[in-house]
Amino acid sequence: MMKEYIEEAEKALLHTYNRYQIVLDKGEGVYLYDIEGKKYLDFVSGIAVFALGYGNKAYNDALKAQIDKLIHTSNYYYNVPAIEAAKKLKKVSGMDRVFFTNSGAEAVEGAIKAARKYAYLKDGRTDHEIIAMEHSFHGRTMGALSVTGNPGYREAFGPMIGNIKFARMNDLDSVKELITEKTCAILFETVQGEGGIYPAGKEFMEGVKALCEEKDILLILDEIQCGMGRTGTMYAWQRYGVMPDIMTTAKALGCGVPVGAFLMTERVAAHSLTSGDHGTTYGGNPLAAAAVNKALDLFEENHIIENVNVVAPYLEEKLDLLAEKYDYIEGRRGLGLMQGLVCKGPVGDIISKALDNGLILINAGAEIIRLVPPLIITKENVDEMVAILEMCLPV
Repeated sequence: MMKEYIEEAEKALLHTYNRYQIVLDKGEGVYLYDIEGKKYLDFVSGIAVFALGYGNKAYNDALKAQIDKLIHTSNYYYNVPAIEAAKKLKKVSGMDRVFFTNSGAEAVEGAIKAARKYAYLKDGRTDHEIIAMEHSFHGRTMGALSVTGNPGYREAFGPMIGNIKFARMNDLDSVKELITEKTCAILFETVQGEGGIYPAGKEFMEGVKALCEEKDILLILDEIQCGMGRTGTMYAWQRYGVMPDIMTTAKALGCGVPVGAFLMTERVAAHSLTSGDHGTTYGGNPLAAAAVNKALDLFEENHIIENVNVVAPYLEEKLDLLAEKYDYIEGRRGLGLMQGLVCKGPVGDIISKALDNGLILINAGAEIIRLVPPLIITKENVDEMVAILEMCLPV
């Protein structure tokens, strides 16, 4: 049955993914099951999306209730779930204004537009520059792709949007060298995900923030993958005490329902996007907003961030021991439950073997095993993951 479904998929779907050869059917807690009943321990969580795990009854019931009530109205009207979700998101982020999107890439697009409008209102010019980081990843739409610091993602789709420069993550001098009177924003992931699980350093964060304040440049932090509790605070920048002017969030924001947002301070909101500048048909619809509402409630009620801060040190310890034990592993890096094992060669075969043995992993670049499990994992789940992974590592 699995083989037949995969063959049908390959006939019908555009081949933009080299998918693993399984068809997933259902989930429960931190486990997924394929259509033949095989069980998998999930250390990917839909690429850092399913923070609450699978089959959370309170979450599912909230969505079912909203489906029966109202799914969509458009943004020409208010809806209560979006109002409540925005209020809660402001509270946990400390930001002042929210714009709901359907995805992380759309949130990045909105952040770019807001920054350029802010600069335009200051001087009336349309040649402003944005500094992004090498090895970054911000999405697949044209604007998000333009600030993604990996030429391999961009080269077939040029020309990109203009006036983008790339500095080096954690190299403040490389940022300073690129700043001109045209610079309107500096944009980076607080922890780079696709680019190899690189956390920003505290000194770098503070240095960039100081430059932005000195020159009235906007700091945009991409928290799409590293946000929503994954690093041990609701948003990773909160670990550093360095607040952005604009922030993007998505993935675990809806815990499975497609939803993202970009947020900004009141200062930026008062001097950037206004009526007619930006819009979305589906963004902030009642169903998506109900997902955000319930996810944020359950984060608090189920002490999700507290669990991250209990389990993450244990995961780090176990990964460090693997790095000591196996020559093939050069080391570990990451924050909280966003970790990477840096290997001496391609990790594709290891990930495939792990899948055969009931463990779902993903890479971050060719030589890094990325671990972004549901935030409800236990130390026992970590032990189970390590036991399977050891069966797959080169001796």
